[in-house]
Amino acid sequence: MVAVAAIYALTRAVKKLDIAHALTIAENTDIRLIALALALIILSYASLTLYDLLALRTIGRGDIPFRMAALASFTSYPIAHGIGAVALIAPVIRYRIYSRYKLGAIDIANISFLTGLTFWLGNLTALGLSLMIDPDAFGWVEYWPPALNLLVAAALLAGVFGFVVWSWPGRRSKRWPVRLPSGPLVLLQILIGLFDLSTAALAMYVLIPAELDIEVSRLMAVFIAATLLGFASHAPAGIGMFDATILLGLGSDDKDPVLAVLLIFRILYHLLPFVIALALFGSVEGWRTLRRGRRTVLRSDD
Repeated sequence: MVAVAAIYALTRAVKKLDIAHALTIAENTDIRLIALALALIILSYASLTLYDLLALRTIGRGDIPFRMAALASFTSYPIAHGIGAVALIAPVIRYRIYSRYKLGAIDIANISFLTGLTFWLGNLTALGLSLMIDPDAFGWVEYWPPALNLLVAAALLAGVFGFVVWSWPGRRSKRWPVRLPSGPLVLLQILIGLFDLSTAALAMYVLIPAELDIEVSRLMAVFIAATLLGFASHAPAGIGMFDATILLGLGSDDKDPVLAVLLIFRILYHLLPFVIALALFGSVEGWRTLRRGRRTVLRSDD
């Protein structure tokens, strides 16, 4: 259903677009702005490595080094999101990365849950703050008054605050052996999620031409909405829904500059990390396979 809505929304958004003009704008974008956007994206992905590290500490596996947590985070997210099945592919990649540390299926499920919790806490907090600052952020959506944005913002922030208070002493589910972080760790999750999301959104913001006069709060609200809708669509890299939300939310009558920004951002934030992560994961798997083969040969010689 969400995928159908994405196709409809994207079709509506691209009706008046001049692709050739957008490509020209993208080609003429200041290389320094592209470099700045890339630096912000690197910071975003660097903070992403803390997702797994924090999850490992929460389940009591502080023995696993940061380099492995960083490898699991960086490979699982771009590959799973790029293919479009995060809930299915990310745990498989994590299982392969952590296999040498004897993590079972329950541990991997716990890590996936905790990293997802970090993502959602950061997104919902940022969305609530953005809508509180700029209630007109979704003015492009018909029958969506600013007062409703304020109510949504208040509900989101109240929900996050309530979860922090509820989790403060630290809790454990009796039905499922999942370890929930205590209140201080939840606050750290929120800060990490906010930093990850903010740097990614700012990477897009620095590419937007100044003449469009788009405020940071509006960009943040639209960017988060696009990200969440993209995840909900389960399409590869949220294609369709993410793009339509950005075009409709940030574009005015002339959407060509926004499309140019979107094309550059897609390459820097989605395509490059996907290719690098795929090559990195493939190299790790190839090296492990080669090493197992050598061990088998040595044992047969003995």
